[in-house]
Amino acid sequence: MSMKKYLLFFLILSALRFTYCQVKLDALDRDDLKLIQSKLSKQNWEANEAQLERYPITKIKQKFYFSFLGKINQQFNPQNLSDLGVIVGKPIGSVVSLKVPLNQLATITSLPGLESMQIAAKVENLLDKAIIDIRADSTHAGIGLPEGYTGKDVYIGVTDWGFDYTSPMFYDTTLSESRIIAAWDQFKTSGPSPNGFNYGTEYTSPQTLLAAESDTSNIYNYSSHGTHVAGIAAGSGAGLAYRGVAFESKLLFVTFTFNVASVLDAWEWMYQKALADGKRLVINMSWGIYHFGTLDGTSLLSQAITAYTDLGVIFVNSGGNNGNVNFHLKKTFSNDVLKSKIDFYDYNANANMWGQSIHSWGEVGNNFSNGLIVTNSAGLVLVESPYYATNNTPSYIDTFIVAGLDTVWYNISADAIHPLNNKPQMRLRVKNTNTSLKILLKSIADTGIVHYWNLTELTNGVGNWGMPFSTSGSGTSAGNNLNGISEPACSDDVITVAAYATQYSAANGSLVGGGIASFSSIGPRYDGTMKPDISAPGVAIMSSISSFTNAAFTSLGSVDFNGRTYHFARFSGTSMSSPMVAGVAALILDANPYLSARQVKEIIMETARQDNITGIIPVEGSTRWGAGRVNAYAAVKLALQTIGLEEPKNDLMWSVFPNPVANELHFTIVDELPKQAEIVNLNGQANLRAIINGKLNVSDLSPGNYFIRLQIDGKIEQLQFTKQ
Repeated sequence: MSMKKYLLFFLILSALRFTYCQVKLDALDRDDLKLIQSKLSKQNWEANEAQLERYPITKIKQKFYFSFLGKINQQFNPQNLSDLGVIVGKPIGSVVSLKVPLNQLATITSLPGLESMQIAAKVENLLDKAIIDIRADSTHAGIGLPEGYTGKDVYIGVTDWGFDYTSPMFYDTTLSESRIIAAWDQFKTSGPSPNGFNYGTEYTSPQTLLAAESDTSNIYNYSSHGTHVAGIAAGSGAGLAYRGVAFESKLLFVTFTFNVASVLDAWEWMYQKALADGKRLVINMSWGIYHFGTLDGTSLLSQAITAYTDLGVIFVNSGGNNGNVNFHLKKTFSNDVLKSKIDFYDYNANANMWGQSIHSWGEVGNNFSNGLIVTNSAGLVLVESPYYATNNTPSYIDTFIVAGLDTVWYNISADAIHPLNNKPQMRLRVKNTNTSLKILLKSIADTGIVHYWNLTELTNGVGNWGMPFSTSGSGTSAGNNLNGISEPACSDDVITVAAYATQYSAANGSLVGGGIASFSSIGPRYDGTMKPDISAPGVAIMSSISSFTNAAFTSLGSVDFNGRTYHFARFSGTSMSSPMVAGVAALILDANPYLSARQVKEIIMETARQDNITGIIPVEGSTRWGAGRVNAYAAVKLALQTIGLEEPKNDLMWSVFPNPVANELHFTIVDELPKQAEIVNLNGQANLRAIINGKLNVSDLSPGNYFIRLQIDGKIEQLQFTKQ
């Protein structure tokens, strides 16, 4: 750093020393930062390949940056940070994305205008008959509806990896025009970058998209995940039967750089695109993380989602794929001990395997202590670690214990009071490559409830699957598969989606399938809040494959288009069920674009389908099914009957005058008008009035603001007016 920048930095700190406190980081992030700073300082502040994979480090214009999420305070001034070389995203609510130069990492706890920060954690990804199963076919056909609904005039944003910009699935149904509005490849360095962001490459025309062909390779190589997901939500069918849910919606693609700060930038980019074009936006997230956040809806990512939800953005997220793994423990302590064997993922199955990461969360005011026991295959204790308490582990611990000729490595970070939810928490990571040894978790507390999750830890930071807790002799406990909802699916304002096997009619007329997917993560959230919210088909879902992928797949169909062959294949996961529901949200907004994001979620849940397989679901929901099976047809019917007060910028073919009005409103069109209009006050109360000769009598209304609501060509249209 130049002497000028050092001087500027200390001048800013001096000027603001009475207006802000030290920036808070939780123990996990604080300790991880100390480790990486120590290593980077010996490398002239340049990251090596392993560090680029492990941490949220991005190279932008030949300079390395470390990504964070920050919570801002009233003294926040982005220019103060920009002057220090920090790349500052646009704040949403009180949350902002930050990219800090590596040689500035030592200063982050003193950055002005920030209350707290989190390392931007790494992220991992998690049709045919399914369209009939969710009743989207009836919605498309308009059976018993004013017209068919296909997602027209709605934008679906997909944050993922592995997009084929040339795929016929992303053209209209005549295969003549691309429906991709824009794409942002955050990995590609050639530019141009989007306005307001100084990294990645943006494509904003069919010509540039076709020239690019696909997004760039990353740690998933040339993936196909994003192409498959987007095809489910919005694929046109490419002339075949594999049409997506909202097949006339428009698309925004972001290939993001595996950390949640980049996700926040992606959401802002998508929101600005939709806002500029006056369109409603649904964002699908077929990915999740357990290593990051608080898992109880209080994380900075959850706070950002709430802020965008307030602006009308609908978020849909896969609930996770750990439903068939007993990777969770819950212990109610009464001055006693918990012991459980930690199962390890196979070191030979993944070249990036490091070990297991035990994440523990307790209750406010009730601290707990964790440690390790090493036994031989017969259960004889060979060695134990000390206990480490959440209220007595102020700094990072990186150490080992020796059992004979074997070394078991472990490290610990803990908070007595986490800065976001005031709960005690601990992360205990353990490495053991000798399969003849058994590693047991031991935990003690005087009182309170503690939850534990056993997660695979990879050196590249994207491990996202659980491994079991199991018994190993008397006095040990087995895990369960409950409380398995990941970030950001645990957020209050996200529509969290479970997966089930598509139900369809066999040749003899009997119903086949329909059971919940064994892999679908089970709720509730560990604080007791019900999750998931809804379920959708997610087993063996047919959709599009990127023609540029180098990943293995089994082709079950193909189509030739513009000199290339495009394949279709079946994938399973909540990654597939999430875009089903994202497509349904787009159908709802197609019918009624005035609904708030929370109204859309409520409609999807209220109209969920129950049957003899789901059983009777209680009012609070099911930990496996949420409210039940998503029902696009019933959801659209209810949307047409629901009063919404959002104000999209759609240009209507009609307006009213005078406005303000004293007695009678006049319409600018006459012949195309329906016979009746609804007058809606700002409390959502409506009454129906006759339109006579293009006029509407409002003389009896009390002074104030109202909406006039019409149904034209099957869609809700409304305008605001003022009664004098």
